[in-house]
This record gives sequence, C-alpha cells and structure tokens, in this order.
Amino acid sequence: QLQASGGGLVQAGGSLGLSCAASGRSFYTLAWFRQAPGKEREIVARINWSGSSTYYTDSVKGRFTISRDNAKNTVYLQMNNLKPEDTAVYYCAARDHLTAQYHYWGQGTLVTVSS
Repeated sequence: QLQASGGGLVQAGGSLGLSCAASGRSFYTLAWFRQAPGKEREIVARINWSGSSTYYTDSVKGRFTISRDNAKNTVYLQMNNLKPEDTAVYYCAARDHLTAQYHYWGQGTLVTVSS
C-alpha cells in the first residue's frame, strides 16, 4: 500500500528527495524511518494529516523537510546538506489517527552519501 522511491547515491553536501505514494486508502500520520547498517531503525520525520504538525529527529533538523500532498496521497522527504551518516535504507510508514503503532510500511529505498 506504500510505495517509496527516490533513493540513490549522492555526495556529501548534496540533496536528494524521496517520495512515498499510498494506494487504497489515506492515512492520518505519515512518517519516514531509516536504518543504517548495524543500527536500529529510527524515525526521521513525521507529519500529520493537515501538515500542521511535524516532527524531526535532532540529527536532521534544519536539513530535512517532510511534506505531504493529500490529493496525491503522497508524502515527501527533501534531504539537503546530506552527510555520510545519513546513509541508510529509508522507509515510509503510516498510522491511523489515535494509534501509536505504524502498521503500514513501504519497501525501503537506499540512500548512500559518499564523503
């Protein structure tokens, strides 16, 4: 139900955009997670239905921007000033209103930042 795209290889300091299209239904909260080699998966950013509430993990604040287009049922992650430590598999995820668990996951897309 969630299809992510946009990963790739970029040099440090560069930019990359990810997108994730939901099919079949809409979701209240959309989020991006990432998992680097040998590390646990962590949330990167999330956004609510209206876009009025967003959250970013500290390490990406000021560099990443999450947004959504409800008409297209798509969530985006614009990543600027990328660092080698941003290298990871990025996953989009979704949850319904008033639920804590992300029950819906897209396939991962690999982002590699070279130094």
